[in-house]
Amino acid sequence: MDQVLGMKWLKELAGNLLSALGIDVESPLGGGLQFFLYDVVKIAILLCALIFLISYVQSYFPPEKSKKILGRFHGIGANCIAALLGTVTPFCSCSSIPLFIGFTSAGLPLGVTFSFLISSPMVDMGSLILLMSIFGVKVAMLYVLLGLVVAVIGGTLIEYIHMEDQVEEFIRRANAVDIDSPSLTPKERLVYAKDQMTETFRKVFPYILLGVGIGAVVHNWIPASLIEGILGKKNPLGVVLAAVLGIPMYADIFATIPIAEALLYKGAQLGTVLAFMMGVTTLSLPSLVMLKKAIKMKLLGVFLAICTAGIIVVGYLFNAFQGMIL
Repeated sequence: MDQVLGMKWLKELAGNLLSALGIDVESPLGGGLQFFLYDVVKIAILLCALIFLISYVQSYFPPEKSKKILGRFHGIGANCIAALLGTVTPFCSCSSIPLFIGFTSAGLPLGVTFSFLISSPMVDMGSLILLMSIFGVKVAMLYVLLGLVVAVIGGTLIEYIHMEDQVEEFIRRANAVDIDSPSLTPKERLVYAKDQMTETFRKVFPYILLGVGIGAVVHNWIPASLIEGILGKKNPLGVVLAAVLGIPMYADIFATIPIAEALLYKGAQLGTVLAFMMGVTTLSLPSLVMLKKAIKMKLLGVFLAICTAGIIVVGYLFNAFQGMIL
């Protein structure tokens, strides 16, 4: 696990390269450069491989087919399927919203579409693999499982309180275009996956550089005592603070993991850094602005409250059982 997903060999290679250039990797500058080179290359490799694989799988689930699949289920079963479907769809909340709008205008139950909207940025196959590479199998599996639980419960609650009138009129009156996507050949699916990988990598890579840069600063320049005081065991509100701080940011799972890794190394609690990750990926300010165009303030507030509460509960659960799963 350490050598394949964690790529510890790459960290040693980066350290040897810097040492050959006369840079002391034990110094803050050298350690920061090693962290930066190692994480950027590692995440870039995993990112390209994962996007290609996920996009190939996603080629079997165009919006029209996804809508038909969701339409076959009812009740909480539909919420579960919608949450699972979110794991093979776009990586950030902003790119999930157009699909949410399409599903809603197609007449799918509001709670079902919100289960999809919550799970799509919070939980995907990419986050599973990347979390395994940093935190191990137990943490990754629990993160995905609890993320799906938050998505299912959140969508079910929204369905239960009947807020269909809080969807903007132009979406409720939209006529969904039901067009079957043409069948793709294996070669066309490979080309589609390659194009998606290239396009997504170009969009995401600047955020990866920013996230790894912040992680390198935290990892090598921020005193551990400061991180422990703010996000460690001494602050019972650390989870709440981390979740709230994550909301104004805009990034995806690939950019937030290096920051979470550095925070955990410096003494932050596991649940606290995961709450930060969930806040960034699920409730980023740009995505909330986009969502406001589709739903009214009352529903937006309910969505924000449910997601925030779910993220905080998940964070405290991870903190409570950190010793058992790390």
